[in-house]
Amino acid sequence: MNSHKPIRHAVMTVLGLLFAAAYFFPFYWMVNSALKPRSEIMTSTPLFWPKHITMQNFVVAITQTNFMINLKNSLIVVFSAVVFSVIFAFFACYALTRFCFRGRAAFMVGILVIQMLPGTAMLIPQFLVFNQLGLLNTYLGLILAYVSAVLPFSIWNLRNFFLNIPIEVEEAAMIDGANTWQILWHITFPLLVPGLVSTSIFAFISAWNDYLTAYTFMKDQSMYTLPVWLASFTTPRGVDYGSQMAAATLFSLPVVIVFLLVQRKVTEGAALGAVKG
Repeated sequence: MNSHKPIRHAVMTVLGLLFAAAYFFPFYWMVNSALKPRSEIMTSTPLFWPKHITMQNFVVAITQTNFMINLKNSLIVVFSAVVFSVIFAFFACYALTRFCFRGRAAFMVGILVIQMLPGTAMLIPQFLVFNQLGLLNTYLGLILAYVSAVLPFSIWNLRNFFLNIPIEVEEAAMIDGANTWQILWHITFPLLVPGLVSTSIFAFISAWNDYLTAYTFMKDQSMYTLPVWLASFTTPRGVDYGSQMAAATLFSLPVVIVFLLVQRKVTEGAALGAVKG
C-alpha cells in the first residue's frame, strides 16, 4: 500500500497543476493582451508573450473613457453595500442564534429559498418599485439592490460563525457585569472577525462583478459602474481588444489586492465556519 503513495501523490500534484494552469491562464492571457500593440493582438499565430511591450492600451483605457468616474461609482456603491449587508447580517445572526422565538426555523428556510432564486427573477419587480420611489439612476437605489442580493447568503454564512461561539463565554461576561453592547463589541465581534471578513469578501466580489443590475438601474453613463464601463469597449464599429483587455486588468486589480490583503482571514473563516462546535 505504501508503494502506491508516491504515485498517488505525483498524480494529484500533476492534476492540481493542470487545474491551476487552466484557472490562471485566462488571467495571464488578459494581461498578456493588454501589454501588446494591436498588430500583435490580431496576428493569426498567438503570441504567448508580447514582442514589444506597450502601456498604450492602459493609457487609452484610462484617459479616453469615463474610467475615473465609473471607478468612483463602483467604489461608493460596492463598499456601501458591503458595509450595510455585513451590519444587517451581524445583528440578524445574533438574534437568530441567541434568542428563541417562534418562526426562527421558517425564517432560515425563507432565507435559503430567497438565496436559491435567480437574480434576474427579482430584477423586474425591483425596477418597478425603484422607479415608483424615484431610486433609479441613484447610488441609493443600486446600493439597496446589492444589499438585497448579498444579504441572504451573508446571513446564512455568518450564522455558522455565531454557532461556533460558545454562549457560555457571553454568559460569563454578563455575570461579570457587561451589558449587551459591551458583550457584542468586546467579545462577540473579535471572535467573529474571520467570519466577517469572509462574508465581506463574498459581498464585495458579488457586487463588484455585477453587470446586469447596474446596467438596468443606471441610465446615464456618468452613473455606470466598472462592469458596465467594460462593455463600452464593444461598439458597432468593432472591439478595441487591447484597450478592453487593459480595462479588464484594471477592473480585476481591486479584487486581487483585497484578497491578497485578507487571504489569511478568509482561510481562517472557511475553516471556522465549516463545522459547528
